[in-house]
Amino acid sequence: MFSNRSREIAPFVVMQLVQRASEFEAEGKTVVHFEVGEPDFQTAAPVVDAAKLAIDAGRTKYTTALGIPELRERISQYYQELGVNVSANRIVVTSGASGGLTLLAALLLDPEDELLITDPGYPCNDVFARLVGASPKPLNVHAQNRFQPTVADFVDAWGSQTRAALLASPGNPTGTMLDQADLAAMNAHAKASAGALILDEIYQGLHHHPVGYSTGLAVAEDLYILNSFSKYFGMTGWRLGWVVAPDEAVEPLTKLAQNLFISPSAPAQYAALATFDEQAMVIHEVRREIFARRAALLADGLRELRFQIPVVPDGAFYLYVDISHTGMTSNDFCWRLMNEFQVAVTPGSDFGSHQADRYARFAYTRGAEAIELGLTRIASALESWGIDI
Repeated sequence: MFSNRSREIAPFVVMQLVQRASEFEAEGKTVVHFEVGEPDFQTAAPVVDAAKLAIDAGRTKYTTALGIPELRERISQYYQELGVNVSANRIVVTSGASGGLTLLAALLLDPEDELLITDPGYPCNDVFARLVGASPKPLNVHAQNRFQPTVADFVDAWGSQTRAALLASPGNPTGTMLDQADLAAMNAHAKASAGALILDEIYQGLHHHPVGYSTGLAVAEDLYILNSFSKYFGMTGWRLGWVVAPDEAVEPLTKLAQNLFISPSAPAQYAALATFDEQAMVIHEVRREIFARRAALLADGLRELRFQIPVVPDGAFYLYVDISHTGMTSNDFCWRLMNEFQVAVTPGSDFGSHQADRYARFAYTRGAEAIELGLTRIASALESWGIDI
C-alpha cells in the first residue's frame, strides 16, 4: 500500500526520546535535555520585531521562488563581509536547509545514482537521496581523522555511480570542520568525475575558536553550499535557509523551487533581513561565546566521569562521546539514562552504523545549571550501575 522508500526510512530514536521526555515532564518530573540540536535561546528580539512589522505591513503573500531580492542581496553582502564575492544571482532562499537539500537532490541525482555521505553524519541525509530514487553511499569517518574523510577515503569511496557527495563543516554529530586543502582536493575530484560536492554549512558561525576559513566558498567557488538561518541565527522554527549554486544551476533550481515549494515563507524572509543588522549580530556573537563555554563545561564534566571525547569540536553545539567504558551499547545507555534518571542523550545509531554502539551525542543547547544537573544525574547513574568513576 505504501512506497518502498517510506518503509526504508528509519525512525529518529532522538524523537522517541523526546516523546518519552514529554511523558516524564507531564508527570511533573524534570528532564535534562542533551538530545535535540535546538538552542534554548529565543529568536533575537530585532528579528522578531522585523517579522511583526512585515506582517503588519501585509507582507504575507507569495514571493518569488528564489526569495525576495533584498534578502538575496543581503546574504551576498554577508559573504562579502566574510571575504568572499558571491553574486546574489547565485543565492536561492529555501524553506529551511531541508528544503535546500530536497532541491539539490532533485537537481543533481537521477534514479540509480549514488550520493556519498559520511557515517556518522546527519541522519536525514540519506532520505533526500532516496526521495529521488538515488542511493545513499556511506563513507566511514574515524576519530583519528577528526571524524572527517581524508582525500584518499573520499577518492576510494567515489564509485562509477556516484554523482554527488554531501559533506558538512562543522558537522553533526561531531562538530568538526574539514581541512581547507582536503576540501579543495575533494571538490576537484568530484568535478573531474563529472559530479558535484555539496557542503553543509548550517553551523557556520558557531565556532569555538579561530578557524582557518569562514566558508567553503573561500576554498572553491563552484561548490554547492547549503546554509540555514536555524543555528547561528537562532531561527529554527521559522524554516528558512539558502543554497549557493553555480550560475548554470540557478535556472533549473528555479523551476524545481517553483514547482515544489512555490516560495519560502514571506514573513520569515523579512524577519531574516534583520538577522544581519548590527544589533542582532551582537546577540548572535554573545550566544556563540556562551556555546563555547558550555562545550568546555560539559566536556570537562564528562571526562571527570571517565567518558572519552576523542575529538574536541570546532563548532556547532555537540560532543560526540565514547561511552564504551560503561559496557553498554549506546542505545541501551541512552534509554536507561532516560528511563531511570531522566537525562536525554542521543545514541550513535541515529547518525549511522559505523561504531554507532560506541558513541552518543550530547548537545549543549541548555544552560550551565542544566548541564551541572545532568552531570550529577549521570554520576548517580554510573554509581547505581556499578561503573567506576
